[in-house]
Amino acid sequence: MPGTNLTRDEARTRADLLHVDAYEIELDLSSAREGGTFRSTTVVRFTATTPGAATFIDLVAPSVEEIVLNGVRIDNSAFADSRIALPDLAAENELRVVADCAYTNTGEGLHLFVDPVDGETYLYTQFEVPDARRVFASFEQPDLKAAFAFTVTAPASWVVVSNSPTPEPEGEGDTRVWRFAPTGRISSYITALVAGPYVGVFDSYENGEQKVPLGIYCRPSLREFLDPEAIFEVTKQGFDYFQEKFDFPYPFAKYDQLFVPEFNAGAMENAGAVTLRDQYVFRSKVTDAAYEARAATILHELAHMWFGDLVTMEWWNDLWLNESFATYAEAVCQAEAPGSRWPNSWTTFANQMKTWAYRQDQLPSTHPIMAEINDLEDVQVNFDGITYAKGASVLKQLVAYVGQDAFFEGVRAYFKQHAWGNTRLGDLLGALEKASGRDLKSWSAAWLETAGINVLRPALTLNTDGEIESFAVLQSAPALPAGAKGEAVLRPHRIAVGLYELNDGALVRTDRIELDVNGPRTEVPELVGRHRPAVILLNDDDLTYAKVRLDEDSLAVVTENLGGFTEALPRALCWASAWDMTRDGELAARDYLTLALSGLPRESDIGVVQSVQRQVKLALDVYADPDWREQGLARWAEAAEQALRDAEPGSDHQLAWARVLGSVARTDGQLDLLTGLLDGGTVIPGLAVDTELRWVLLGRLAATGRADEAAIEAELARDNTAAGQEHAASCRAARPTAEAKAAAWASVVDSDELTNYVQAAVIGGFQQADQRELLAPYSEKYFAAVKGVWESRSHEISQQIIGGLYPALLIGQGTLDATDAWLTAAEPAPALRRQIVEARAGVERALKAQAVDRAAGER
Repeated sequence: MPGTNLTRDEARTRADLLHVDAYEIELDLSSAREGGTFRSTTVVRFTATTPGAATFIDLVAPSVEEIVLNGVRIDNSAFADSRIALPDLAAENELRVVADCAYTNTGEGLHLFVDPVDGETYLYTQFEVPDARRVFASFEQPDLKAAFAFTVTAPASWVVVSNSPTPEPEGEGDTRVWRFAPTGRISSYITALVAGPYVGVFDSYENGEQKVPLGIYCRPSLREFLDPEAIFEVTKQGFDYFQEKFDFPYPFAKYDQLFVPEFNAGAMENAGAVTLRDQYVFRSKVTDAAYEARAATILHELAHMWFGDLVTMEWWNDLWLNESFATYAEAVCQAEAPGSRWPNSWTTFANQMKTWAYRQDQLPSTHPIMAEINDLEDVQVNFDGITYAKGASVLKQLVAYVGQDAFFEGVRAYFKQHAWGNTRLGDLLGALEKASGRDLKSWSAAWLETAGINVLRPALTLNTDGEIESFAVLQSAPALPAGAKGEAVLRPHRIAVGLYELNDGALVRTDRIELDVNGPRTEVPELVGRHRPAVILLNDDDLTYAKVRLDEDSLAVVTENLGGFTEALPRALCWASAWDMTRDGELAARDYLTLALSGLPRESDIGVVQSVQRQVKLALDVYADPDWREQGLARWAEAAEQALRDAEPGSDHQLAWARVLGSVARTDGQLDLLTGLLDGGTVIPGLAVDTELRWVLLGRLAATGRADEAAIEAELARDNTAAGQEHAASCRAARPTAEAKAAAWASVVDSDELTNYVQAAVIGGFQQADQRELLAPYSEKYFAAVKGVWESRSHEISQQIIGGLYPALLIGQGTLDATDAWLTAAEPAPALRRQIVEARAGVERALKAQAVDRAAGER
């Protein structure tokens, strides 16, 4: 049987047969402190269009105690391969399933966490994509919506939160019972349960007669770091903005945001009970970019209450309808909501989201935004840069194409027509066509139903007086990577061309021309006869989704003066273009380093600064000529130390440069500086060497052999928290000894005892770019183990191992050959093949970039 991997055809057949009315779910969590299993009782009522037909319900559990269909006991042998066979359905059916389900430590299903600070147990659920079936028997597909009513037995001292408002608990003694009211009709994957001695802070959103209770929860050990006022402020701005734009009141009875431990994603849009990773409760000083990222996540999940929860895709091929819309919504809300702290959110979007999309769109696994999802394994690897970032970029372009007023008019009609239902792509496009008067079928075919990316380049000639004689925008469609499905296509683009002059070191826009680009060459007669400006920037204001190149003269000016742009967005666009050129082998890694060292001192946007810092380190570790790499790293480390000392005391830039130095320090003097900052012997005015920065510094000292096990244990004694234990595990794995690598490998590959977060920390420490010789023996071990990992571990855990331990730092033909041999011999499942092929593409790209950097050094 297909078991846990539900296919689209099976889901369609089941949806045609069934209409699900309601679930009543009883969970006994009274013994959670002992772990193991919990008793789950599900009663589900549903109708069947064909009496006498058979179907199945999904359940992932160690054992089933009782199955009763329409009053008749079914033998427990009907439960096999994560399904319960249901024969001979009636027109109206009632099914009762009693099972013992398992707590997890993988972040899937019902995750159990013990806080080392207070020794208390904390639970939360994570169900997307198919993991509600780990907690209760369910028809696990998004189009079989129902009302869900939870009854929970738990320790009396606990807080229990679900989708419906929390009732007063019943009972006496050591346990209590919480009986939650039924939800509206929602999909199983957005139901939720959070339980444990969490602490809450409360407020309400009020708009006229509307009053929505708001709650924020976290563990007591994090309460001192929680900043509820800032979180409520962003939340209320989102309520105001989305309700005005959507013209549909918030659809649920309350809105809780729960910061939970060891959460695999950034957050999850459970209806009325959003779960977020508790790293968003900042234990130490962070830059404003971290607060902006948290605000974006808060708004993303709030937008999902309408787009995803109220109206849900019919099947996972329209996952982008959820994620692309929420990603676009978070950015536009930050940009436009009154009082927003981050009105330049489109700068962050261009610098981070679109960079992610461009990278994903050049992998062999690239796919149309509207992806072909044949089964659950397909969708589980499809939460990627296409689904989120490219889709949101294309939505932004669609807004420019139809106009924002028409776009939101269509969205309002869509919500009103499909509230509490399921939709396909055509439902949204139909509403937008009606609102805008535009035919969107050809637009959809070009943008949503094809893969790949276009490149826009300027082509110009000048006369002897320096005036533009001809100007055109050239569009190309690079061939899709080997293995990708489909063909590259040219698309229609709406772009702006920005003209910038250099005045006293400042690059100021003097004119802007907006036009449509179609086909391989589009003439721009408006520029003919003008004096050639210092910089000509295609796709100014970032209206379309395309890779952009600068002409030779503009690139020269930008290289010397990138920080001179007076506005943040054109700087971000040029940074993104330069990074993309580096990845594509059009700009040598050493030249990207030169650009960064020139531009970063004048870059005010801290989010851009930190993105470029990460990219420089990646370029040096992976794209630089190995014979020059150490020289480049030394230059980067020296620049980081100087920037740290020169930065304004207490500023975000100071903290960012401290973190850079904490990742790249290499000379005895630099490592002595890290040691001095840790032990207090060295003080840099304004720099708070707090808990998280201490772990950054210690991590580098461990990786270079300067910190031993005793130093790690001493730091853990200072910070014996869950986060501290994760950092300590990473430091141990980072030590430059064969014994440390062997222990780390065994703990991840040979054992399944690590929690999801500790495992991720060990993998991160294991993969050190300075330790390639120590890592070399593990390439063969990786390919020997990877298929077994895929077959024996949960999706989240296996994905961490497969992507994290691939020999990506062993950049050479040997790694490519070993990968190809494994792909041929192993016959991997499609989802596993995709992960390996993506990793292989990174090595292949790095080899090409290294050759370009080597040639640049020979010039």
